Amino acid sequence: MPKFVAPSDPAAQWTGALRNAAFFAYADNYLIDIKFGIIMDVESSRAIRQSEVGASRTMIERTEKTFGIKPEWLVADTAYGSAPNLHFLVDVKGIAPHIPVIDKSRREDGTFSRDDFIYDEARDHYVCFSGKILPRSSGARGPRGDHAISYFSRVADCRDCPLKSKCCPKSPSRKITRHVHEAARDVARAIANTPAYEQTRRDRKEVEMLFAHLKRILRLGRLRLRGPAGAQFEFTLAAIAQNLRRLAKLSLQPPDTAAPCVA
Repeated sequence: MPKFVAPSDPAAQWTGALRNAAFFAYADNYLIDIKFGIIMDVESSRAIRQSEVGASRTMIERTEKTFGIKPEWLVADTAYGSAPNLHFLVDVKGIAPHIPVIDKSRREDGTFSRDDFIYDEARDHYVCFSGKILPRSSGARGPRGDHAISYFSRVADCRDCPLKSKCCPKSPSRKITRHVHEAARDVARAIANTPAYEQTRRDRKEVEMLFAHLKRILRLGRLRLRGPAGAQFEFTLAAIAQNLRRLAKLSLQPPDTAAPCVA
């Protein structure tokens, strides 16, 4: 059961996402062609991260089905950097994710983090600084409930290791966990080190202007229709108005003919 329920619209989400007084709301999600500033699709959702990520998948698939258009890359904020979503983009859709990865593997106590170990993809094991192997757990259960695979070093390898105080000072051996979709996360990490990624992060700031325009100019800070269907209807009408405004500007000042990128 949700902590709070809106009497006028029980489907609305109680949220404090703006780091201010909490309120009931729906989330407005856009799929935007960054180059031309055109809204390709719009989807309303509950104002929580899981629903917004699901809305992005819906828009990508619907745009591809309706218009035959699929983005080559996608830029979004960290909320979309979960392993399952990166797996959907990289492995399922073949879309390059220009998205920061949600990663909590780095240690803050001065000991080695997972990134300090070398992963051998061919043999599916990790190698430590001393050259010792951390094989995959042989448990018959496979991945854990959180979709992570465990790798353990041998106690005999760690017992006399001179780096034990920097690796596993409080345990007899070292354990590393790896998500089943870690390969997709690695793709996103590699893209984050490219000049193209830096450019798309700057381009994304221009997209935020559409949401500012939505609230300040179109006055859509408060919905007039109730329920998810009402929110979808109002968000769609607002997106149509924004696209008409943008198309009017493009007709007066057409951009260059470079290939567009959808995000």
